[in-house]
Amino acid sequence: MNLFWRKKNKEKKELETEEGGSRKRELEGFWGKYIYVAGLIMTLFHIYVLVISPISHWNLYCLHILFGFLLVFPLYKANRKSKSNAVPWYDVLLMLAGTFAIGYCLKEATGMAYRMGSAPVTMDLIAIGIIIVLLLEGTRRIFGNILPIIGILFLLYCRFGKYIPGALGHRGYSWKKIISYMLSYEAVFSSPMNASATMVFLFIVFGAFLHMSGAGPYFIDMAMSVAGSKRGGPAKVAVISSALFGTVSGNSVANVVSTGSFTIPMMKSVGYEKKFAGAVEATASTGGQIMPPILGSAAFIMSEMISKPYSDIMKASIIPALLFFFTVFMIVDIEAAKKGLKGMEKEKLPSRSYVLKNIYMLLPLLILIITLTVLGNSPIRAAFYGILTCIAVYIVKERKFSFKLLLDTMSQGARSACGMICACGTAGIVVGVLNMTGAGIKFASFVFEASHGILMLGLLLTMLASLILGMGLPTSASYIICAAVAAPALIEMGLSDIQAHMFVFYFACISAITPPVAMAAYAGASISGAKPMEVGFTACKLGICAFIVPFMFCFAPSLLWIGSFGTILGTIVTALIGATLLSYGLQRFVGCFSQPIGPVFAGILIALALLLITPDTLTDIIGILGGAAVLYVVSLLKKRGKAVP
Repeated sequence: MNLFWRKKNKEKKELETEEGGSRKRELEGFWGKYIYVAGLIMTLFHIYVLVISPISHWNLYCLHILFGFLLVFPLYKANRKSKSNAVPWYDVLLMLAGTFAIGYCLKEATGMAYRMGSAPVTMDLIAIGIIIVLLLEGTRRIFGNILPIIGILFLLYCRFGKYIPGALGHRGYSWKKIISYMLSYEAVFSSPMNASATMVFLFIVFGAFLHMSGAGPYFIDMAMSVAGSKRGGPAKVAVISSALFGTVSGNSVANVVSTGSFTIPMMKSVGYEKKFAGAVEATASTGGQIMPPILGSAAFIMSEMISKPYSDIMKASIIPALLFFFTVFMIVDIEAAKKGLKGMEKEKLPSRSYVLKNIYMLLPLLILIITLTVLGNSPIRAAFYGILTCIAVYIVKERKFSFKLLLDTMSQGARSACGMICACGTAGIVVGVLNMTGAGIKFASFVFEASHGILMLGLLLTMLASLILGMGLPTSASYIICAAVAAPALIEMGLSDIQAHMFVFYFACISAITPPVAMAAYAGASISGAKPMEVGFTACKLGICAFIVPFMFCFAPSLLWIGSFGTILGTIVTALIGATLLSYGLQRFVGCFSQPIGPVFAGILIALALLLITPDTLTDIIGILGGAAVLYVVSLLKKRGKAVP
């Protein structure tokens, strides 16, 4: 199995669409060594200043961005026609410009703190202007045009807002004031950059060490051992393995490429349609970002933005993630039952004894959970302990220690993190404009007025705004922008910070499978050979629970583990019943009786499932009793050999 996994890993390079894709250079010689050393120094620097000897936030952020510039411009081409094996002169100039700008900011740290946003000198403006341009250009190279265009539009809005009539207009600001403000702790150096320079970076490095330890192939082997032989087994393997991968990677597209090159062909081989196979992988990979304990990197940014311990966010995510993957698993199982799909032959699957013998491969994740929850340590400390555990697991597994592999992994971890720096910096520009102009508060007031104070209408408007703002963006940047714009509206309507931000976070995640710009679905389509839009709409059907659960926890905070144990347990039970009825209705097939149903019964089941969204005793009783009645009628008709109308 490990050999097959390595083969697929090699093949996936041809399909790579994640962060930069074909724009990423494959450097050798001097530049290959430069990238290796720069990445290694970056990781060692962050571990030193985060774990051993802290430095000021200003210096940390400046050097964090500098390392990003020194890696991004050699690694990523300006366009697809540029050479892949050499760094052109203009990229060297960009690196030198970034070094000069950051060096000036470090030297003038005290003076700039007093001059920021009020009385900047010319050199302040030149240095900050260079940093802004390089952040936008780095983001464009890695993530495409959408995010930098949004950043530029917000800067233009900040400058020319006085010409906009109505509530969204403002008095306007000079370029001098705008540029100098952008490097403040309310803009580029705000919560997103703090999270990127501390928790996010270390967890990305932890992900690289987890891969080094061999956990990746083990996740696949464990999933295949558990579900591979069941009906539709490969699809269930995709759901389980993508949930485990996604919680670490924090990038739905990268997750699709990593696991999909293995699971999608396997799903097709047992009879799943191309569009369904691609959609399963895209949906599960996207859902991995809401999967505890790590939830992808955006959860760390949420912790910073709402000043809540990361452990609280991790705990709040448990039940929603359970509901999401339960529904996906149900729909996958029902699809297999409808089509009579079998599982894989047991002889081709990893043995249970092999999986149990190597269960210690899960130790890094277990240490992570214990450190965060039981010991109550910071995410930084937890990530560091997780890295040390990965090294120990590798030594036990391979019965040797490789110092070179240790250095290789540290360098690779830094290279994987450099894209996050540019994305958080560009998102920080948007946050800065919102803080400067008060546009976020104005949008919140608009949502409140448009919804007439009705929470459900406010949630629907916020959902649409989050899906639109999040299309085509990496999850972290999508969440930052959506949270800055939309979350205040929900808080104004009475939701707690964690409810509002989790609501926005969910839709920032699932924008990756929402047409017309569904990046994760497109990645799945490229591997499965299906039409991208078909995969996107099928993924929305599979991930329907992700569209509903956020509404549920806004009306029932017990789904976020808030309240008494009895209330939480009751909410879980009714939610699982609702998810089951919803799955039966969407698939028009009652899995427990292996019985197809017509559109009328399917519509009734969907309606009854929706009744279970709100935590109201009456609607819960109607939903549960109504669902039981429908299923009873279906069972009677099946016994009598009659078709369900």
